[in-house]
Amino acid sequence: MHAGLQLSEAKKKLRDKSSYLGYAEAVAEELGDVLWYLAAVCRRAGFALYEVAAEASGKTLDPGLTFHALQPEHFPLFKDPTNATEQSLLTLAGEVGLLVHHHVGQGHVGKDKLRAQLVRVAHGLIVAATEAGVTLEGAAYKNLVKINDRWPEKREYPQAFDEIDDPEERLPRAMAIDIYERTVRGREYVFQKSSGVYVGDRLTDNAIVEDDYRFHDVFHYAYAAVLGWSPVMRALLRLKRKSRPEVDETQDGARAILIEEGVTSWIFGQAQKLEFFGGIKRGGLPLDMLKHVRQFVAGYESAQCPLWMWEDAILQGYDAFRFLQDRRRAQVQIDFKRRRLHVKELP
Repeated sequence: MHAGLQLSEAKKKLRDKSSYLGYAEAVAEELGDVLWYLAAVCRRAGFALYEVAAEASGKTLDPGLTFHALQPEHFPLFKDPTNATEQSLLTLAGEVGLLVHHHVGQGHVGKDKLRAQLVRVAHGLIVAATEAGVTLEGAAYKNLVKINDRWPEKREYPQAFDEIDDPEERLPRAMAIDIYERTVRGREYVFQKSSGVYVGDRLTDNAIVEDDYRFHDVFHYAYAAVLGWSPVMRALLRLKRKSRPEVDETQDGARAILIEEGVTSWIFGQAQKLEFFGGIKRGGLPLDMLKHVRQFVAGYESAQCPLWMWEDAILQGYDAFRFLQDRRRAQVQIDFKRRRLHVKELP
């Protein structure tokens, strides 16, 4: 009984620690966002961030002022949340709200008034970060990583997930698929053919209200073209990585296929609300949506893809989808070398 009690208490402590680490991560992310916003407003208003930070912290004015210098030399990291922690976060939220009100809601605001509000936000940020046991340096770094994940200065594609595999187990680097509707016994079906060979089964919308989901395989082709990932295509083309049994089971198996189909269906539901992303340019998809997609594929290869790659795959897939909606037939071409899914007229 005593050993069981000790084990139970140990598990509770582990859960509590895990829960708090998640809380600390969330706070660090929020503080990083506030820091980014503060820096952006300072830049647009013509104030140097170090000047605002120095005034907020009582430090000597110095262009070389660091985030590390704004906080005490020693303070506990990942400390348990207290009433003081919550109060400091609420105070910071209030100051940010006033800044947004002054900066956005009132149009022209005097520079002295704006600077004073920026100093209060900076002070609140320093206090909140210290109370929460979060370093501003760490919060800033996390924010830079997040920004680069979504809006990178330079887009560099990672190596294909199956680059080390045998050629016969790799997703196609180039492939053309003809997609078209045909009436069979009074009902419309979508057929797909590549090099004269049918790909997959004939498709309908599988819905009471028709929504053209019958063309949804273009999304899988886009994943393959841009991300180099598609368990669905591996199954259709018999390209599962049998020479690596663990990868075959965990990355190419039935569960991975269901995950891909699930995320595709979920994105489709979001796309219906946004006119199937018509008119949305690169960088314009909702960040929360892309973050949900990554959570959806957690544990699978594609979770390693940065959000900007996911956005490219989604937008290219929906470009092809809207083309098919309009013309009802097209040829799509996978061009992995250029990470593109091309779409063109099919005679």
